[in-house]
Amino acid sequence: MEKDNEVTSQGLTGGSPPPDGATAAGYDGSLEKPRWKIVGPGLIVAATGIGAGDLVATMVAGSAYGYALLWAVILGVVIKIVLVEGAGRWTLATGRTIFDGWKSLGLWAVVYFGIYVVIWGFSYGAAAMSGVGLALNGLFPGVDLRYWAMLAGVAGLLLVWFGKYKPFENVMAVLIGVMFVTVVGSAILTTPNLGEIAAGLVPIIPEGAVLNTLGLAGGVGGTITLAAYGYWLTEKGWSTPRWMRVMRLDNVWAYVMSGVFVVSMLIVGAELLFSAGLTVADGEEGLIDVADVLSQRYGSFMAPLFLVGFFAATFSSILGVWHGVSLMFADFVATMRNLPSDDRRRGAGGTYYRAYILWLTFPPMALLFLDRPILLVVLYGALGSLFMPFLALTLLILMNSKAVPLRWRNRWWVNVILVLVAAMFLFLGGTELIKAVAPLFGG
Repeated sequence: MEKDNEVTSQGLTGGSPPPDGATAAGYDGSLEKPRWKIVGPGLIVAATGIGAGDLVATMVAGSAYGYALLWAVILGVVIKIVLVEGAGRWTLATGRTIFDGWKSLGLWAVVYFGIYVVIWGFSYGAAAMSGVGLALNGLFPGVDLRYWAMLAGVAGLLLVWFGKYKPFENVMAVLIGVMFVTVVGSAILTTPNLGEIAAGLVPIIPEGAVLNTLGLAGGVGGTITLAAYGYWLTEKGWSTPRWMRVMRLDNVWAYVMSGVFVVSMLIVGAELLFSAGLTVADGEEGLIDVADVLSQRYGSFMAPLFLVGFFAATFSSILGVWHGVSLMFADFVATMRNLPSDDRRRGAGGTYYRAYILWLTFPPMALLFLDRPILLVVLYGALGSLFMPFLALTLLILMNSKAVPLRWRNRWWVNVILVLVAAMFLFLGGTELIKAVAPLFGG
């Protein structure tokens, strides 16, 4: 694994071997504080979790309720900060991966994750590639969406195939910059009503908006990639408790930035659509509708500009999942096979890592030409809807266990948040499960 340890003018920082020419006795690795960069694992996990579906959900909420659900978006940011910080704290405090922690909880956690990561990867691969294909088809309509989607999947594969973290981080930084400038710029262009934004901070649930509220608070940016944070910390070279403060800064900064991005989509929905009484398609196609409305109102240049941001958001999700979840899968297989920690098959660029990238890329291409099989939809909906409560509950157990040094265990208020998050997601999960199963019974 490539480790991106920070180097300063006075030496190497962060749990690393002594620099060349230094002796172990003369270097204790603690002369300097670890440095922190604006773009780190936190911003990568935040950007990866925000896909086309999340953008549409936020925009549709803005178009339907104006700023009334702004507070739910901010609550969602707090929830993600707590969950991701827990995953990162586990990794730094124990030196173990999150899957190793799940394995310690018993066979039920192993079986759930094993089934989930295979089915989720197959279905997500098609959805993610379709999102990028839709953006590219909007920019270059001469090529069929399916072929743009397949090209996007292969491009993602090539960019992360060797598993090098630094190039991956650099590409993600560019995509994050593009998506931030274009989408936030679009929101500023609509001249948001600051008074209504302030009113949206008051917790109110409009009539008939309970599921929309919970979905915004929990669903936007909430996927398996939250648990991948610890793996990216390790790839970055942040691997010991002395990186704890850096990790927390990285995590909070990342989700504040993602919060600004998601709020910008809410503003676009509220100012561009709600105020004019316009509606858009319910699905990723809705973003194409928004591009058209922006073009009509502010000039033809706005449509391609917004679509470029749409592409950056969706392609960053492909890269993040192709890299981060593949690391999780590699750890899952290697741990179950009891491979040593230095086995090359375990890490980035190894056999299991690449096998999962191939699984994400090529089998899902069949779904681009076929309607998604109903059984797959049911399994994906059932497992997917239960992953977030699974993460919250397992963090609740692990981060209060003896495996974690007392100093780094959960504070009482973190435990309260995790219990509330688990309850909220179980409610959402049950609702989604009923929706998924209903077609099997003619519902």
